[in-house]
Amino acid sequence: MNSEVLTGVPQLAAKAGHAFVVTVDANGWPHVAVAGRLAVTPEEHLVVTDWFCPVTMANLRANPKLSVVVWDSASDVGYQLIGELEETKDLGVLNGYAPPVESDSPIPQVERQLLVHIDRILDFKHAPHTDGEKLKNWRGRGQ
Repeated sequence: MNSEVLTGVPQLAAKAGHAFVVTVDANGWPHVAVAGRLAVTPEEHLVVTDWFCPVTMANLRANPKLSVVVWDSASDVGYQLIGELEETKDLGVLNGYAPPVESDSPIPQVERQLLVHIDRILDFKHAPHTDGEKLKNWRGRGQ
């Protein structure tokens, strides 16, 4: 197993300035969200932290499978990490208590941390590529 790819993902996301989180609802409709912070646990799970919108969270409740895309367009280096949500933690809530900081959203904004078990890592780049898996059946889980 090539752990270097996974451990390098947070630095690549920091360099790019963002990562994309792709979820799908129970009817198969995709939704793309932007995430700001990524980390890797000692157990080689991906940790994704941001103020995710309600659609992202509803999709994950209906279907825990997701994809995280990290791509630096300047160097054309990137990865698509495919996995399954294992755990969600609420880290912070904005609900009208700090008006200068908060938006005019009718619902509370919640900063969440997603713990993701990675099953597969694919190359993601603009240049011609095969979409070949970097790591087949990452950590032994099925398709």
